[in-house]
Amino acid sequence: MPRVLLATDADWIHNEVDAALSGDDIDVVRVNRGVDVRPVVAEGGIDLVVLDLQIGNMGGMATCMDLRLDESVGKLEPVPVLMLLDRDVDDFLAKRADADGWLVKPIDPFALRRAATALLAGGTWHGGAESVPATA
Repeated sequence: MPRVLLATDADWIHNEVDAALSGDDIDVVRVNRGVDVRPVVAEGGIDLVVLDLQIGNMGGMATCMDLRLDESVGKLEPVPVLMLLDRDVDDFLAKRADADGWLVKPIDPFALRRAATALLAGGTWHGGAESVPATA
C-alpha cells in the first residue's frame, strides 16, 4: 500500500487530503512542519510527498528544494512531490522547486486523487494536465 506524507499546519487541508486519498489502497501520514519532512522521508517507506505551499517557517518550496538537494547527492532516494499552491501564478514556485506536480487550492478531491495516482505511477501533474511516461 502506498504511503503519502502530507506536510501542512492547516487542519482543513489535512482533512481534505485525508478524505480524498486515505483508504484501503493509500495510507496518509502527516507532519505539521516542513523541517520534519526530510527525516520522515529518510526513514523510508514514503511513496509520495504532498506539500502545502504555506507551512510555518519552512514552506513547501523550501521543503521541496531541501529534498531535491539531498536526492542530488545521494542522501535520499528520489520521491515524487506534489505541491498545493495558493494561486495559479504560483506554479513558477513549484517549477523552481522541481516539484513533480501541483494543484491550486481550494482542493478538488477528484483532481487530487488523479494527481496522486499519476505521480505514484511515475508521471507528473501540472495543475490539471497529466503526463505519464511511455512504457517501454
